[in-house]
Amino acid sequence: MVKHQLELLIKAETPLIVIESTEENQIVEMLSELKPIYGRPLFKWTLTEGIQRLDQAYAPQKLFAQPAEALSHIKSVTTPGVYIMADLHPFMDDPVHIRLLKDIALKYELLGHTLILLSHALVVPPELNKLSAKLEISLPNQHEVERIVREEAQAWLKSSGARVQASSNNLQQLVKNLSGLTRSDVRRLARNAIFDDGAITESDLPAVNEAKYNLLSDQGNLHFEYDTAQFSDIAGFSRLKAWLEERRAFFKGDVANTDLPVPKGMLLLGVQGCGKSLAAKTVAGSWHAPLLRLDFGALYNKFYGESEKNLREALQTAEVMAPCVLWLDEIEKGIAGGGDEGGPSTRMLGTLLTWMAEKKAPVFLVATANDIQALPPELIRKGRFDEIFFVDLPNDEVRFSIFDIHLKRQKADLTQFDFARLVEESDGFSGAEIEQAVISAYYTSHAQGRELNQALLQEELRKTQPLSVVMDGQIQQLRDWAQDRTVSCD
Repeated sequence: MVKHQLELLIKAETPLIVIESTEENQIVEMLSELKPIYGRPLFKWTLTEGIQRLDQAYAPQKLFAQPAEALSHIKSVTTPGVYIMADLHPFMDDPVHIRLLKDIALKYELLGHTLILLSHALVVPPELNKLSAKLEISLPNQHEVERIVREEAQAWLKSSGARVQASSNNLQQLVKNLSGLTRSDVRRLARNAIFDDGAITESDLPAVNEAKYNLLSDQGNLHFEYDTAQFSDIAGFSRLKAWLEERRAFFKGDVANTDLPVPKGMLLLGVQGCGKSLAAKTVAGSWHAPLLRLDFGALYNKFYGESEKNLREALQTAEVMAPCVLWLDEIEKGIAGGGDEGGPSTRMLGTLLTWMAEKKAPVFLVATANDIQALPPELIRKGRFDEIFFVDLPNDEVRFSIFDIHLKRQKADLTQFDFARLVEESDGFSGAEIEQAVISAYYTSHAQGRELNQALLQEELRKTQPLSVVMDGQIQQLRDWAQDRTVSCD
């Protein structure tokens, strides 16, 4: 598909073709394969090697290593050619370079040169916008990933004389785990798995997953969360747990012959520290799906349109990795709720809403928010999410469970605690505040050389001013808004 699009752009006599990709070798290989079609010499420029003709065994011309020298040379050559300009992006703020690129593009009918601007990221100056076209390099789908894995299996057969040992299930699981990566990363990880022992086994999958998510995290925008949770790790949330359990089979694709849509997602709104983030992790853990966290702060870029591009790329990666859970933590900090008309956060909101409306892949969106006033009405209108849940301060029963979970986690002797009294003392506390009280009491007990007990824990509770007291007006306002507009988690 990418190769065909590249062919069409060259045939359409596009003078400047912009390709943002880390797969330089693959792009060069595609252009070499297309040479019989466009019928012109193929050159490649790099800052280290200068200009080298790729379709002939010529040595690099290092006297043209500097961008201005290389572009001036290309401008003076009257024989039409295709030139790959690799990693020109650091020099795109120089007006001389921009003018030379424009001169070459404007003289296309006379010179016949096609310049491929190939970099991992490149911002096209306004002067060149109408003279250039951008080619989007999509990530490989599962069919292409499987083809690459089979090619590596053939390479093993050729080198060792033995066939790769793999069951159909293990092969498909490897293909699924490699989805979401670039072609070069897919090939490298597949080769590592196969050439290790000449087999694709279940033992290969954890190492592939770890390498995959390390690569994903390196991109900075989307992070794989290893630390998911189960229903047993979270106190309360009985209604949310039942709601998720009803939709598990539909999300996993285990229900055949149904016209019901795949669950889209949910918004968790509520008081800070009451378990919204833990609930997001619980969705992934209980559904046995990868959990991806989108960092909105890392998406923003000073150049116009780059923030939305970063968001689109992150959402595209999530789709290729489907089925998965995509967690947008504190979503109100990343999108506009007013006062940013036409600005980056408004454009980011538009990009997100378009994706939410059009996505087909089973990516379950879990958005968490603390401030309803900061959320734009377009996001919280009916239909954007399957449901909006309100996470309130824990009631007596839930606080009892929270104490039980955290005291067990500290291996405390539960017979030494009066849970009814602790529940009473912690009225108005969030789950996070209770957890912190238990931890602080444990530190104190360790410093004093004695066991964690009732008195130490009660003392910590009495020293704590819960958020429900410090910000009582704001929390009550949030509760009033949520009363008739959301569903309670309990």
